[in-house]
Parts: sequence; structure tokens; C-alpha cells
Amino acid sequence: MAAMLRDCILGQAVADALGVPYEFRARGTFACTDMVGFGSHHQPAGMWSDDTSMALCICDSFRELGRIDTEDIRHRFVRWYREGAYTVDGLFDIGGACARALDQGYGCAGEWDNGNGSLMRTVPLAFTDATDDEVRAVSAITHAHPTSTELCVALVRIARKLVRGTAPCDAVSDAAALAARPQAEIRSGGFVRDTYEAALWCLLTTSTYKDCVLAAVNLGDDTDTTAAVAGALAGIVYGADAIPVRWLAALRGRDVIEACLF
Repeated sequence: MAAMLRDCILGQAVADALGVPYEFRARGTFACTDMVGFGSHHQPAGMWSDDTSMALCICDSFRELGRIDTEDIRHRFVRWYREGAYTVDGLFDIGGACARALDQGYGCAGEWDNGNGSLMRTVPLAFTDATDDEVRAVSAITHAHPTSTELCVALVRIARKLVRGTAPCDAVSDAAALAARPQAEIRSGGFVRDTYEAALWCLLTTSTYKDCVLAAVNLGDDTDTTAAVAGALAGIVYGADAIPVRWLAALRGRDVIEACLF
């Protein structure tokens, strides 16, 4: 049975929430084993971050319009940024490039503007009919440099293969080489390519949703975003039924999520 958008988004939101308490903490200084609260952002257990909020903006736009409309998506991003739309209790985290882009009205295109702020929201586009150019355009709302836009295209292509039931080892090019890399060589900071590779590494080196997302969080540093991307992919591969029941029960804002699905 093909994966549904709900599998992807719940997979992302739960993983995002697992990572929120540990963001900015160095690898090896903590061990995430379950859903907890507070920590880095002083949020209650089960609270997801900007990663999931921005993905929901994209989903809600497509749900309402039935097409990719970057201006509509940008407007929803602005509502999230300035009004707290698509959140549970308001915005508590936003990346620098996203904030600058939404303030200035166009995407950041410099070499140093390749954070993971567009990659983190891009997997749900696999469930739309977005072309590669449309995926690039959605990235470019905030992250317009080719490094960011092309990695978003690559991630959507992988996700679409996973949706069709392709095994991760066959969906990812050079999967064996990536999976063979030791954890010490996997970077988990904010650079978009590092997040892309770290999320895929977690998917390729584990065999359950739980193990995948815990591996992502425990890489440290940008814990919520690495986990959000890995969790979205793992949600597709394993389905929402594979997410531990206690984690789903702890997930906040389930009604906000469900209202955006198509």
C-alpha cells in the first residue's frame, strides 16, 4: 500500500518534537531515548517547531488550491512568522535566512545562505505534482541558492521513490557508500548538504521508524531539523502505525496538522 501524506507529516512532526529539547547540544553530551519536554526551547513534550510549521504551510496551500503557488505559500509563511499561524502556541524558532527572506520579500541567494531551512519542509512536495522547477521555486521563497534548490529537488525525487515502495537502499544513489560512513563523519549542523546526508544516513543505517529518528536526534546540533527530515522519510517507509503510540499520544497540535492534510 502506498504511503500517504499523513504518514509523512506525522513522521516528521513526531521526530521534530523529539529533537526540539536537544537543539544546539553537542553530540555525545546527551542521550535521547523518549519524548521529553523543555530543554533548549523550554517547550512542553510533543511540541514541534518551524520545520513542521513550514511544511504545513505548503500542505495547506496545496490542499486549498490544488497546485503549487509560491506566492500563496510565501503568504502563509509570513502568517506563520508574524501571526503564529500553523503553530500550537506561537512561533518559538525561526532560521536567520527564513526571517530575512520573509522580511525582504525574496529568497536569500548567497553562498552563505545555504542553511537547511528549505530542505526541512520539502518532503511533503513528493505527494504533489510539483515539477523540479516548482520544487526549486518553493525552496527559493527563502533559500534561492542552487545548492539549496537542487538538494530539495533530490530529496523530493528520493521521497517519491519511497512512496512507490522502493527500498531506501535502492532509492538513494550511492546508498552503500553513505551507509558505510562512520557516525563520526556525519555532520549534523545547519548546512543543507549536511542535513540531507545525515537524514539519509539515519534512514539507511536503521530498520525501524523509532531507531531512525532517535539516531537523528542523537547526532546532536541541529537535532530537530535532522530528525524532521529523517522522520518524514521514515514515516513514508514504515507508516504512521510504526510510530510508538506514546509518542503520537504526546504530539501536540494534532488538530492543526490534520487540518492541513490533503
